[in-house]
Amino acid sequence: MSLTRLSNTTSNPHFGTGVILALVGAIAFSGKAIIVKLGYRYGVDAVMLLMFRMLFALPMFLAMAWWSGRGKAPLTRADWLGVAGLGFSGYYLSSFLDFAGLQYITASLERLILYLNPTLVLLLAWVLYRKPVRLAHVLGMALSYSGCVLVFSHEISIAGSHVALGAALVFASAMTYAVYLVYSGQLVKRLGSLRLVGLATTVACICCIAQFVLLRPITSAFVVAPEVIWLSIFNAVFCTAVPVLAVMMAIERIGPALSAQIGMVGPLSTIMMGVVLLGEPFSAWIAAGTVLVVAGIYVVSRAAAR
Repeated sequence: MSLTRLSNTTSNPHFGTGVILALVGAIAFSGKAIIVKLGYRYGVDAVMLLMFRMLFALPMFLAMAWWSGRGKAPLTRADWLGVAGLGFSGYYLSSFLDFAGLQYITASLERLILYLNPTLVLLLAWVLYRKPVRLAHVLGMALSYSGCVLVFSHEISIAGSHVALGAALVFASAMTYAVYLVYSGQLVKRLGSLRLVGLATTVACICCIAQFVLLRPITSAFVVAPEVIWLSIFNAVFCTAVPVLAVMMAIERIGPALSAQIGMVGPLSTIMMGVVLLGEPFSAWIAAGTVLVVAGIYVVSRAAAR
């Protein structure tokens, strides 16, 4: 750590709190895949699980949007269209693809694929806005994608070809969320990050509930195992709303760069919880792939911060 960075650390009275909040957010986010995999053991599908998660999260996101919008100018028609589009792609579609993919792959592989998100944002920024890609970016992406390929090849050799479908669905989820991040810049400046998140996730909640109403009998929601309800409540509160707020508060205290670096514990915590709670295997292949992915994202993040 440089003298300047050390000075900034010691002069920031909220540094310790920020680090703790970033850790809580990263670990809580990583628990989402574990809760979903546990829910699948009770005979429900992605449409049902996603509906329950968003149904229980909706009041919290409505409160978030109301609280962050107090005293601010109302949204214009263009703002509402932007919020609706970002909510549909970045939260509804991304969540549905992720939940669907988790039916076919382990929580460990899912988290590693989603962790490629910064590289997808980088590639989209290059394609759409011609932002330069440096050699460090390329090296970081090579490391992270080789790590994912390593874990994917190991898992497909054990679990079969359906792993390819699951990985493709989760990668599509990461891509749709990358689109949200790339296009949300202007709305974040106008509305603020917390207000945008609250409104966009509210749109996603409505989409998930509407999807269930259109595709499943309403009565099917009343005959699920009680464990599905409790898991969904836990998912909505501790793996959805709480980490959103924790990461936002961490960024306010220690900045986005350090918060992102601390967030690298996410894949590790997912793997640990997968082994302990789901009985997923842990091997040298998974360890090596995880190291490569985390190292690659670290290189990409460091290069982007310069």
